[in-house]
Amino acid sequence: MKHRIVVLGAGYAGAYVAGTLARRLSPADTEITVVNAEPDFVQRLRLHQLAAGQEIEAPKLADVFAGTAIRLRVARVTAVDPERQVVAVADADADADADVAGELGYDTLLYALGSHVADHGVPGVAEHAFHVTSRPAALRLRERLDSLSGRDGGGSVLVVGDGLTGIETATEIAESRPGLSVTLVARGELGAPLSAGARSHLRQACDRLDITVREHTSVEAVEATRALCADGTALAADATVWTAGFAVDPIAAAAGLQVTDDGRIVVDRTMRLLSHPNVYAAGDSVYTIGDNGRPLPMSCASAGFTGMQAMKAIVGSLTGSKTANVKLSYPGNHISLGRRDGILQMVDQEAQAKPKYVGGRKAARIKAGIVRMSLWTTSHPTFGLPKRKHHLAAAQNGAAARVAA
Repeated sequence: MKHRIVVLGAGYAGAYVAGTLARRLSPADTEITVVNAEPDFVQRLRLHQLAAGQEIEAPKLADVFAGTAIRLRVARVTAVDPERQVVAVADADADADADVAGELGYDTLLYALGSHVADHGVPGVAEHAFHVTSRPAALRLRERLDSLSGRDGGGSVLVVGDGLTGIETATEIAESRPGLSVTLVARGELGAPLSAGARSHLRQACDRLDITVREHTSVEAVEATRALCADGTALAADATVWTAGFAVDPIAAAAGLQVTDDGRIVVDRTMRLLSHPNVYAAGDSVYTIGDNGRPLPMSCASAGFTGMQAMKAIVGSLTGSKTANVKLSYPGNHISLGRRDGILQMVDQEAQAKPKYVGGRKAARIKAGIVRMSLWTTSHPTFGLPKRKHHLAAAQNGAAARVAA
């Protein structure tokens, strides 16, 4: 029997790792299965554009993995049992409370389920707010914006959260749908992590796009047509878009894996769990320390670095070869401000913004190039890799391990 590798999630990290493992490991003694809730690869970096009304490419995962021996299972992961080495799954379109559709056994597991919007316990967010952390959610927001754009006099959109997602969402909607009134709510100073020059550029962009900015404002509840703030004010909104952070599914914590207080999986330098050495994690669901001694943030860049490290560690472990360390760094922020403007802000080793930044059309072109490269790299995970496939070391043969157990 073959050594069974199961990859949970086919985002930027999972799709890349699965495809690369398929190219590097011999199908004669390995079997790779990818479990993902959607049949398409989702460009999460561009979901705010999809919500604003633009058409965004969504390659079929079956096409992404074409020519490999990868098995694609379109299903939701409902549980992981690391002691039995099985993953419980349910049909992707089944109700959340539906019975489990089946189990998948594994010898090596990569956990890359990513993240979703975090409501932080704020009342009304789940019921009334929109978000852009999944393709279905972005399409729901798009439908709502379409209905507002058809009104006489337009409508009002309130974007809560001034992180990268909030800034990009607010500016994209304002540029794509000038008939709508857009307000951006910042808990502190707008663009606080940026350099002084970049903050000034951001303010100018908001002014140019006629975005109202509410700084030092905390939203404590969301209703159907307004958001209630801590200072007692109410902000009217025909659509409230919640971009105030991300959270991970509780699946890892429920499985007994070592996690942080916010549920991210704790790993060693190679993305391997110390408590369960046949389990690896990558992407937003992992908690790892970068080369600067600080935790890597949830981001596409971090997904790339952690995914590459996990892939190298899995190959090294299964083939008995040495595992090289991938550089774990976070160079900076690439922020789009609509299609013709942007900010490229590099950071230092302390993760603080450097004084200089790149803004305007040049920054927009750089961001667009990064997005295109991320899509191409993920949707062509086997390109340029050596055609020679490595066989597993005898001790890692899946059948032998299961028989011995």
